[in-house]
Amino acid sequence: MVYPGLPVLKPLKTLSGVILRGLFGLPLEETSVEKRGFRVATDEMRTRLEQVGESFLDGYHAALQSHTQPALAARLNSVGAELRGFAFEGAAMGLALLDTLTPWRPDRVTNFLSGDGNAHAYMVHVGVGWVWARFPFGFRRFRRRLDPLLSWLAFDGWGFHEGFFHWPKYIVGRPPPRRLAGYERRAFDQGLGRSWWFVNGGNPELIARTIAGLPAERRPDMWSGVGLAATYAGVASESVLHVLRDLAGPSWPQLAQGAAFAAKARQRAGNLTPYTDLAAGVLCGLSATDAARLCDTTRENLPANGTQPAYEIWRQRIQQRFQTSRELRSPQALEPVYR
Repeated sequence: MVYPGLPVLKPLKTLSGVILRGLFGLPLEETSVEKRGFRVATDEMRTRLEQVGESFLDGYHAALQSHTQPALAARLNSVGAELRGFAFEGAAMGLALLDTLTPWRPDRVTNFLSGDGNAHAYMVHVGVGWVWARFPFGFRRFRRRLDPLLSWLAFDGWGFHEGFFHWPKYIVGRPPPRRLAGYERRAFDQGLGRSWWFVNGGNPELIARTIAGLPAERRPDMWSGVGLAATYAGVASESVLHVLRDLAGPSWPQLAQGAAFAAKARQRAGNLTPYTDLAAGVLCGLSATDAARLCDTTRENLPANGTQPAYEIWRQRIQQRFQTSRELRSPQALEPVYR
C-alpha cells in the first residue's frame, strides 16, 4: 500500500540495479502489520507503522540501485522530514549488505557516514545491524570500521530486526543470539525493546505486559528501547505517553534516556517535529532540544578504556540525571504495575 503524501522513490533503470533489486529486494508486504501479525491499537498507529516500513524499504532499495552517494542522498532527502530518518536507516542496510558481499570494497557505509549520512548517524548505525542479523559473520570486524561509540547501535538494530520479524519467539523469552557476548547482548535487548513498540502497536499495557514476562535483568534495557521508539516513530497521544511513563515503573529513567536519544537523533538530523517535543516533554520532562542537549553534555569526557563500554556509561549518566530530577517523579512511577 502507498500512503497519500508519502513519496515513492523511483527506481533507477540500470542493469546492476535491477539485478541487485531482484536478488536482495524485499517486498513491501514484509513490513506490513498484517504480515507481521502485530497487535495494533489504532488505525492511526497502523498507518504510521506501515509508513515507517515503507520509508525504510524505499531507502534500502535506493541504496541497492544508486551508483553514487550524491544520487542516493538526493533520493533519500526527497522523503518528508518526519520519515526521512527511516529511509536513511534502510539505505544503511543496503550499503552494509553491499559491503558484506564485496569484502574487497568494504567502504560504502564509512563513506556514507563521512558524507551525506553523517546527520543521520544514529539511524545509519542501526541500519547496519539489520545486515548483521541476516549475515552474522564478520560483524565484529565490520564494527571496527564504525564510530566506536555509536557502533553499539548496530547491535540495537540487530535486536530490533529479530523482534520485528520473529517476535513470537522472543516474546516468550528467547535470549539474544549465542554468538553475541557481554554488552552486545544488552545492546541487542535495547533494540528488542524498540521492536515491542511496533509489535504491540504502541499500546502501553501490552508493552508493559510483554516486558514484565521477560527476565528482570533484561527489562530496563528494553524500556530504554521503548522510549526511543515511542519518541522517534511516535504518533501516540499525550495521554498514552503518560500511561507509558507510569507503566515503566522503576525503569522510567531508562525510558526517558531512550526518549532523549531519539530527540538527539532527530535534532542532529534537523528533523525535530512537534510530536518529538510532546514525547520528550512527557517522557523526559524536557523539551526535545533540551533532551538532545543533555545527550551532548553527558557525552563529554567519556572514558575510553573503562570496565564498562563508554556507550553504557553515557546511558547511565543520562539515566542518573532523570533519576534525580523532580520532573518525572510521581507516585505511579515508584512501583512497577506489572510483575
